[in-house]
Amino acid sequence: MTATEFAPTVLRIDASMRREGSVSRRLLDRLVTKLTGANDSVRVVRRDLADGAPGLVNEAWIAANFTPADARTAEQQAVLSESDALVEELKSADILAIGVPIYNFGVPAALKAWIDMVARARLTFNYTENGPVGLLEGKKAYLVVASGGTESGSAIDFATGYMRHVLGFIGIHDVEVITADRLNADASREENAVAAIEALEEQRAAA
Repeated sequence: MTATEFAPTVLRIDASMRREGSVSRRLLDRLVTKLTGANDSVRVVRRDLADGAPGLVNEAWIAANFTPADARTAEQQAVLSESDALVEELKSADILAIGVPIYNFGVPAALKAWIDMVARARLTFNYTENGPVGLLEGKKAYLVVASGGTESGSAIDFATGYMRHVLGFIGIHDVEVITADRLNADASREENAVAAIEALEEQRAAA
């Protein structure tokens, strides 16, 4: 690879609490393989939320976050250290591949905790006189949505639209959704998602 060649980084985020039998994990395996292809210069960073969810926002976290960076105590810096690391990991990624299993009509608690850690004023978005402005422009995101009974995009799907909104809020507007929904009623919907990933590869090859 020459100095002028671009070596993208893919950030894979698994939010399923199931390690075995997880549809979103299987589909993410396939998606990441397609995204990397034969390009061994692509770097894949994996954040598996089943290994341990990020800490929850609490009073100490809020106080530290609202303290100017140059005025934070050592204790406040420690409180924000996990969040800072997750933000840097996100900022360093060019492509996001996020597994979004729908739990009780919304996102898993661990994924919500991750969002709370990375949606930070002055780091991933700014408030302006014209409203909030995301700071992470130029990234691509794929959402792999899987559900047992919730129809993706329906009135009871509070996960897909939420993820689109959150990503847009921090500046990531190029979001593609790959869906394997209502699997309890029709397991073949996973095959439809696989086909969508294969079609994605064809689209990229033809681009």
